[in-house]
Amino acid sequence: MSNNQKKPISGGNPFQRLRDQLEGIEPALEPITMTIGEPKHEPPSLFMDVLVENKAGFRKYPPIHGTPEFRAAIGSWLKARYGLDAAFDADKSVIPLNGSREGLVFACVSARDYLKKDVETPAVLLPNPFYQSYGAGAHMAGAEEILLPEQGTGILPDLDVLDPALLDRTIAFYFASPANPQGTVAPMTYWKQLIGLARKHNFLIFADECYSEIYRETPPTGVLEAASAMDGTLSHVVSFNSLSKRSNLPGLRCGFAAGDPEFIQFFANFRNIAAPQVPLPAQALAVRAYADEDHVVENRRLYNEKYAAAEEILSPLFGSVMNDGGFFLWLDVSRWGGGVATAEKLWREAGVKVLPGAYIASDMPEGFNPGADYIRLALVDSLDTSREAFNRIVTCLE
Repeated sequence: MSNNQKKPISGGNPFQRLRDQLEGIEPALEPITMTIGEPKHEPPSLFMDVLVENKAGFRKYPPIHGTPEFRAAIGSWLKARYGLDAAFDADKSVIPLNGSREGLVFACVSARDYLKKDVETPAVLLPNPFYQSYGAGAHMAGAEEILLPEQGTGILPDLDVLDPALLDRTIAFYFASPANPQGTVAPMTYWKQLIGLARKHNFLIFADECYSEIYRETPPTGVLEAASAMDGTLSHVVSFNSLSKRSNLPGLRCGFAAGDPEFIQFFANFRNIAAPQVPLPAQALAVRAYADEDHVVENRRLYNEKYAAAEEILSPLFGSVMNDGGFFLWLDVSRWGGGVATAEKLWREAGVKVLPGAYIASDMPEGFNPGADYIRLALVDSLDTSREAFNRIVTCLE
């Protein structure tokens, strides 16, 4: 493999690229930042009590497989959320993670070693735009990164055009539903087709489902749900999720991987020498959080209020801005010169900081960047602040 192939395709940290772009520009109005998907809604105060009650756990090294209580809590939640049958064994199919990101990265290395494909250059498939950690995982595994373009909203990578020879050397297929940034949700039929390909060509699906509980109306279908519906097993699929978005606890760094029991145990053994364990108090908090849905319903309501405001204010200029899940807006700004130019204009003239779509996508071999015409807005601030930002955007661009 060439050195060029081994490099991550992200083009660097998107937020650093934006800082470099905007350096020295003074905004005309008080800044509103809509770049980073860092939840700002208040988590329930009772969660903090759990940390205090379990503070003695900070004096212990946690088991890499997590506590029995943690695994049971995740198992109960997955069964309720996705209709998994009683045969689902959380002790074999669930492990804790320090947030989903580190799991998504380390899992790719484990996929390479677990599958032991006899190929010179393994491949990893990624959507484009994509979460940069997917590229980091492929880089660490020494794999070739294959980009699957997703232009606009509601368009999923076309599975029918994938070369069987490529799939034969694939070790992992990263896929997010709801997608970041487009908010696209994969239907059951799509999941089943993808799972069928994974089993036929022997690769792992890494389903990034951290936005699974932030949706407009209908709960998104999950990869475990689809796999179980096919034949009752979780072969070749892994779901990654966390408390960051669901429970507004990004700083806790607590999540999980769940799925194919053989891979999960292999992955846990690798993590036992390569990755940090999740602190016991964080696991105790997760047990409490996954047993409570009221705060999740309220969290979703707050996001949907902001989507309703965005639809009211922005749709006359952009058309409908609604999507099925997540908390981002993915706006086509090609009329104003594309994402990079529009981000600079909005910052200079309106004081609204947004992320150019090109910074979370990568150039395709054909030369185009599927994010170039877009900007991403994270709806993490209050409703009032969000409405102010929407109105400024309209005034600036109208």
